[in-house]
Amino acid sequence: MGGKKPKVDPWREAVHKGWRLAASHPLLGTLSTYLYAAEDGELPTDRWAYIAPDGTVYHHPHRRAEPAEWAWVFAHCLLHAGFGHLDPDTAEPVDLGPERIRWEESWRSPNPAYLAACCLAVDRFLATVKVGRPPEPLPVFPSQDERTLARLWQTSGVPAEFDVPTGPDFFVGTAGQARYRDHQRAFAIGISAAATQAIDEAGGVRGSVRSTVKKPWDVALGWFISSYPLLGALAAGMTIVADADLARGWDISVAAVNARAAEIYVNPLVAMKTAEWRFVLAHEMLHAALRHGERAEWREPYLWNVACDYVVNGWLVEMGVGQLPEGVLHDPSLRGLSCEAVYDRIAGDLRRLRKLSTLRGRGRGDVLGEPLPHPGAAGRYVDLDEYYRNALAAGLVYHRDSGRGGVPFRLEQEIRALDQPPLPWDAALARWFDEHVPAVEKRRSYARASRRQSATPDIPRPGWLRPEELVRQATFGVVLDTSGSMEARLLGKALGAIASYAVAREVAQARIVFCDAAAYDAGYLPVEEISGRVRVRGRGGTILQPGINLLERADDFPKDGPILVITDGECDVVRIRREHAFLIPAGASLPFRPRGPVFRMTSA
Repeated sequence: MGGKKPKVDPWREAVHKGWRLAASHPLLGTLSTYLYAAEDGELPTDRWAYIAPDGTVYHHPHRRAEPAEWAWVFAHCLLHAGFGHLDPDTAEPVDLGPERIRWEESWRSPNPAYLAACCLAVDRFLATVKVGRPPEPLPVFPSQDERTLARLWQTSGVPAEFDVPTGPDFFVGTAGQARYRDHQRAFAIGISAAATQAIDEAGGVRGSVRSTVKKPWDVALGWFISSYPLLGALAAGMTIVADADLARGWDISVAAVNARAAEIYVNPLVAMKTAEWRFVLAHEMLHAALRHGERAEWREPYLWNVACDYVVNGWLVEMGVGQLPEGVLHDPSLRGLSCEAVYDRIAGDLRRLRKLSTLRGRGRGDVLGEPLPHPGAAGRYVDLDEYYRNALAAGLVYHRDSGRGGVPFRLEQEIRALDQPPLPWDAALARWFDEHVPAVEKRRSYARASRRQSATPDIPRPGWLRPEELVRQATFGVVLDTSGSMEARLLGKALGAIASYAVAREVAQARIVFCDAAAYDAGYLPVEEISGRVRVRGRGGTILQPGINLLERADDFPKDGPILVITDGECDVVRIRREHAFLIPAGASLPFRPRGPVFRMTSA
């Protein structure tokens, strides 16, 4: 008969099961750590575990608990390493003496206030991640970061609910032990992988394009998530596509981005340091989040891309994000200028522009209009405008609260502008009408006396009337593109909005001109007929200037009457010498620089 199998201690098994639960979590699996039992008597009975500067976790050998509780304790220790609390360059250590606990000469115990603040930050994070189960009920956590709390508690004292009276659960290495900073890098990679997995699962993607191999661009992206609040939420939603064949086929020298797919395409054959990859990824993320592709409008796309490069690179240099790679566009003299202002300045220097190159290469913009096809691509995309807006706005608030440094004024302005929801196109158009079409107000006049009152029949009273000259001036002109490319549904929507405004403002009639290959003057039409009885006559090409000239030279049209041009953007270059505006479909752009406002009508 064989020997009996050794009995398994269920409490020891609970420890190892809890360790497996914590170490296998996507956030913590990248940390290279080991578990050991502490020596007898080394830990007080009410102490669970501690983590050494090299990442080794020591647990109490005789404490009994459930696996879920051990998982929480071990995750707590590991997060101290991931958050950089073991780093001698960032911690605030103080030697508490060998009577508290035995440690090596290269270990230091943290300052009590800093220890309590770090434990609070870790527990607060764990409460959202939900690794295991806390052994004790959690208190209500304040919102400040650990450094802010540590400075506060050093003077006011640590509150009783956050005090750690039985000794530290992590130790700090001595100066010069740079290897301890690797915990943060490994944790950043784990966050990046976990975020990608969560986004892929939410979007129904079976396999992730991005690999969890510690490539420099993956490390750089993880750094934003863990250490740079301004772009952390933005980085969590971006996907890096590192494909040499794709980069070669689409002439991507270093990197490019597509906002609609939230993808950054990098050339994996480029040799750059991690700090340079941080700069490159931040550059592309800001291109996408600030919607530089959509803001090009009438401008030449490549020159606009170059102008945006100058502005974005200036911001990143000012904030000290990563390291400026060699050959990247940067001009300190352009500091503080908007993308539009930089475009106006560089557009006149064509000789200089021939020598400039973006991160994609010379003569090619790194802001792509369409997603690039590649294996694993989703194929269908959603509008990410709200995501970009919320990610940047939340990042700006947290960046300021965490004391991570200032943000360039112009960048902060653009983020705050994105956070403000734009007016609906019809409301913005109505506001323009209110500003440029005079309101016809009633006036009292004895020219048309009202009824005499019975009490005083001999005294005439003035009546209400509208002056005829003001009635003639309360009008506007509409130049309507009637070419075959105009969508009938949006055209009807635009005319309906104009008619509704005119009725509300008591504008009796408007001057309508149809344009395609020639101009057709429909004359003044009652506003009630604009949306229902207008018959589109032309079906040729789109030449709008004759219609503009007809209105500007008409003797029966007010000299200061505003003109609204409705077109799909596929038209000639027009010149208008009076107040005017353009109404175009969403997503369309004009082939020239407009002098008046441009309203984009949506189908919603």
